[in-house]
Amino acid sequence: MKTFLDAEFLLDTDTSSELFHEFSRDLPIIDYHNHLIPEQIASNKQFRSITEVWLDGDHYKWRAMRALGIPEDYITGDASDYEKFEKWAETVPHTLRNPLYHWTHLELQRYFGIKELLSPKTAKSIFEKCNHFLQKDEFTTQGLLEMQNVEVVCTTDHPTDSLEHHIAFKGKSDLKMFPTFRPDKFIHIEKDDYLNSIEIADYDISNFDDLLNYLQERINFFDATGCKLADHGIAHFHKPNSNKIDLNALVAKRIDGGFITPDELSFYKARLMHELGVMYYEKGWVAQYHVNAIRDNNTRLSDEIGADVGCDSIGDYSQAESMSYFLNELNKVNKLGKTILYNLNPGDNEVFATMAGNFRNIQYGSAWWFLDQKDGMEKQMNALSNMGLLSTFLGMLTDSRSFLSFPRHEYFRRILCNIIGQDVEKGEIPKDMELLGSMVQNISYFNAKNYFKF
Repeated sequence: MKTFLDAEFLLDTDTSSELFHEFSRDLPIIDYHNHLIPEQIASNKQFRSITEVWLDGDHYKWRAMRALGIPEDYITGDASDYEKFEKWAETVPHTLRNPLYHWTHLELQRYFGIKELLSPKTAKSIFEKCNHFLQKDEFTTQGLLEMQNVEVVCTTDHPTDSLEHHIAFKGKSDLKMFPTFRPDKFIHIEKDDYLNSIEIADYDISNFDDLLNYLQERINFFDATGCKLADHGIAHFHKPNSNKIDLNALVAKRIDGGFITPDELSFYKARLMHELGVMYYEKGWVAQYHVNAIRDNNTRLSDEIGADVGCDSIGDYSQAESMSYFLNELNKVNKLGKTILYNLNPGDNEVFATMAGNFRNIQYGSAWWFLDQKDGMEKQMNALSNMGLLSTFLGMLTDSRSFLSFPRHEYFRRILCNIIGQDVEKGEIPKDMELLGSMVQNISYFNAKNYFKF
């Protein structure tokens, strides 16, 4: 029987072990999509406690605590740091077979050297040990990233952002931090009156052409700071039912608070995303599309504490036809650049894997959000292997708000090496360690390095 979380964790064969330990384990990390706060990186923030760095903002943990019936005061409320940590420790034993159990103990080991299992019995001692370490100079935000050999982080940033922290940080460290252009609020205009909000009140937007000019101006600014990626969080792509809608009039109507019909909204989203895709192509950016989430399902909780608090689910929208339309419309005018497609519904794995193969330089992205766990990663890589080229895969990203989440790259690399090693042991692929070692190194690091060219 293997020991939990030992050196051979998730590695079932000798070949798997050799691939991980000899080829993949020590490579740097390029985390090309996360939700870290740029100011905290630039200022080299020191955290007051393990609760602040580990629980605040982590909706994965919040969901598990709510599932156990923990009162909200101990999750996002006013309870003390220790009270919140104690409730998380109460929750952890119930997360067996959930990836949170693996991530929790992997993070305690990798950052703090703690091999005890977190539970109500060990909560106080682990809380104190972690807090002791977090007061050391090397446990700042930059120090935590350095511990995991992080080379690049790409944050997620709104078009109106000043990017002052990216600009101030540039050249100050071996760590590279780049912004990512995320224009979701300009896409989802049905949700609020954002186009008429105070954040862009200093720019006169009265119609669709004005909006495009504004977004182009912001893309130019992002590009000048070193941005190389855009990102969209969408339920699905759009294939409009009409092409006779006046977009200038539509935007003017929405700015005045008018109602947008479903057909108008679909046409607007399709056209705006197309125009943005052209802008990304002309800058040489990589466009990312995270597809099929139903967000903020618990509206009462969202109204109380805000959006993105763990009340999101996998969607079941139809994807193939509208995604094909979107990509093909850009390709027809030779403006389809490097693109990464991420699906949230595992039932879409093969759809996304085959869609990526229809066009040049399109990548089927890593298992995302609810799927970035052992079973989800294996299924995503198997679909890519069967329908495309696993060897060119860009590998893992954290998609996380936590500075302690980077052992997820190790988790991914172990799973990758185990998949390949198992195939070798079954005689399904040759045991050519030069070939296989190069493959896992490329997926773990070099493919992303060469694709993004940071």
